[in-house]
Amino acid sequence: MDETPIPAEPHYRMEGFEHQRLCVLPRPQVETALGAAGTRRLLVTDAGYFPRARGHRRARPHGSAETVVLLCVAGRGTVTISGEVHPLTASSAIAIGAGAPHVYEASDEDPWTIWWLHVRGTDAAELTTQTLGRQSPVTRLRSLDRVVALFDELVTTLERRLSPPQLLIASGIAWNLLTRIAADSILPSEGSALERAMRYLEARVDGNIQVSELAALVGMSPSHLSALFRQATGSGPAAFHTSLRMSHARNLLDTTGLSVREIAAAVGYTDPLYFSRHFRRLHGLNPTAYRALHKG
Repeated sequence: MDETPIPAEPHYRMEGFEHQRLCVLPRPQVETALGAAGTRRLLVTDAGYFPRARGHRRARPHGSAETVVLLCVAGRGTVTISGEVHPLTASSAIAIGAGAPHVYEASDEDPWTIWWLHVRGTDAAELTTQTLGRQSPVTRLRSLDRVVALFDELVTTLERRLSPPQLLIASGIAWNLLTRIAADSILPSEGSALERAMRYLEARVDGNIQVSELAALVGMSPSHLSALFRQATGSGPAAFHTSLRMSHARNLLDTTGLSVREIAAAVGYTDPLYFSRHFRRLHGLNPTAYRALHKG
């Protein structure tokens, strides 16, 4: 007789918000999943959707065992973390680290509509805190529709059943969701000086641009612009531009029959030997050897 235990059904808890969605993983199953391959690093323990959540308030003076992530898609509210108040408005998300005392509540005048999740696991903190370069727990999202679609997919997955394979799928969705939010917290916003500088460099892979010239074009000092580049990319403007030029060079090597000299000129190098030295420093082999590699 097959004695394999039947996976627990999702546990729903009514909150009084019309059309809400809510799923909570039973805590004994949380402990089991945190010891299993694939979910020990990132496990979604709770997730849901509260539309126009008037009167919604949570106070945890001793914090939560999980990291809590809220995504506001409409309306507004406030989130207080360790005594610091953060407004949360449409198209923004906030991460509350495990153990941090917090209170969050919807506005009475314009109550928020939120998607939310709780996660645990060895990688949860790294994906949701300042270790990835965040300057604030609040992130203004560049790709709200994509993040909402991932939240919807996550909640739908947990609503179906809470078997180990479904929890594994949910972990993968959450990883994608959290990395998108983390990237949005680091990448420059549309129309910002840094974003305009990056676009300028992307459009000029065949030229040499001085940092002082680039800074003047976007209206800031070279030192400030360089600091913003390092924060967003890990390197300065010159290194970022070189990476763009080398990316275009790789594409030409892979998709055309142009000579190395012609490719060097196409990415702004008048001396093909100097280009080859730069290419080798980045790739560990010269352009001809790179072209000869079997790829795919």
